[in-house]
Amino acid sequence: MPSLSGKNVVMGVTAGVAAYKSLVVVSGLKKLGAEIDIIMTENACNFISPLSFQTLSARPVTVDMFKEPAFWEVEHIALARKANLFLVAPATANFIGKYANGIADDMLTTTVLATKAKVALAPAMNTAMWEHVAVQENISKLKQRGVLFIGPASGLLACGEEGAGRMESPEEIIKFVSDKLLYDEDLKNINIIVTAGPAKEAIDPVRFISNYSSGKMGYAIADAAKARGANVTLISGASVLPVPKGIEFLPFNSTADLLSIMQNNYSKADIIIQAAAPADFTPREVSPIKIKKAGREAMPLELAPTVDIAKEIGKKKQSGQVFIGFAAETNDGAKNARSKLEDKNLDLIVLNDITQEGAGFNGDTNIVCFITADSSEQLPLMTKKEVAHKLLDRALSIYKGKNLKA
Repeated sequence: MPSLSGKNVVMGVTAGVAAYKSLVVVSGLKKLGAEIDIIMTENACNFISPLSFQTLSARPVTVDMFKEPAFWEVEHIALARKANLFLVAPATANFIGKYANGIADDMLTTTVLATKAKVALAPAMNTAMWEHVAVQENISKLKQRGVLFIGPASGLLACGEEGAGRMESPEEIIKFVSDKLLYDEDLKNINIIVTAGPAKEAIDPVRFISNYSSGKMGYAIADAAKARGANVTLISGASVLPVPKGIEFLPFNSTADLLSIMQNNYSKADIIIQAAAPADFTPREVSPIKIKKAGREAMPLELAPTVDIAKEIGKKKQSGQVFIGFAAETNDGAKNARSKLEDKNLDLIVLNDITQEGAGFNGDTNIVCFITADSSEQLPLMTKKEVAHKLLDRALSIYKGKNLKA
């Protein structure tokens, strides 16, 4: 993950048992280089010691609003101005209610009301409290003001009940905060469809043919687009990767499945990025029962070509819509990619020579070349996340060129 050096997070900790998770959040953000200032409510100190946060953040922890500061400054104003992002984790129903209604009766509520930084809350409470109409009204009110919410997750709660209300995992909170600090929301209100992962073409009920695609490139693009504020739909074949939070997820199995999903969804997208690996061929006949090995010296498998999904969608590309494809090649890469660019009516194609070390399937890095009708840009070895952001930069540039009036 990129460095957060030079970024300041003011973090509020309220009185919830999930406060112990906040120690992990502080540690994680600190390791990424962020400076962390902690404000605890007095009741939060009953759950965890301020000394623990002070040790991890290497900063004094503020609790008492009227304690004489170490340096002469109006402390809540100084902290409010200092923040690049204001995080409250855990955020109890009590805190959410006070913040939503402008009540400033302690150091935390006073400071969060004074800040002009982005504010993100990680709620933590009993399911019944989370679902209570008053809490939901307060949350709705805060969302309308631009306050961000991380979670909550569902699961076993401290009270022994199971349901929504558990504070989101420290890892997800760290990622959310990092994304908000690192990336401008330059894709806000833009609808992006990303396809990822391999297709499976059935031979019989237990066997299929497929390819080596892991989905890592497509998932990296979807995650990066979400971090930059886009409305993301990820259409994915089988993958062991976790689905990025906050996106619409549509799974597919076969190439025919992917085509059907794309036909039903392509029109809502401003940008389509086809990073999936559909099959070029599928068994001509699928056995309804398992094909037995006994008595066979060979098993002939006749294949038929599948529909070219990119070509079908390219025919329907709408005015102002951006369509990007991938070309995984082993030879004659530039020639094949340019042919696909024209044949499929793409705005840009990402050439990926899978024979190069550090490129191709399953790895965390890639080596790609961006090709348009009149340009070619070779990128060096990068992580797939870095490639994703470079690709989104190009996609946004093309989108603006098509849609912004001179």
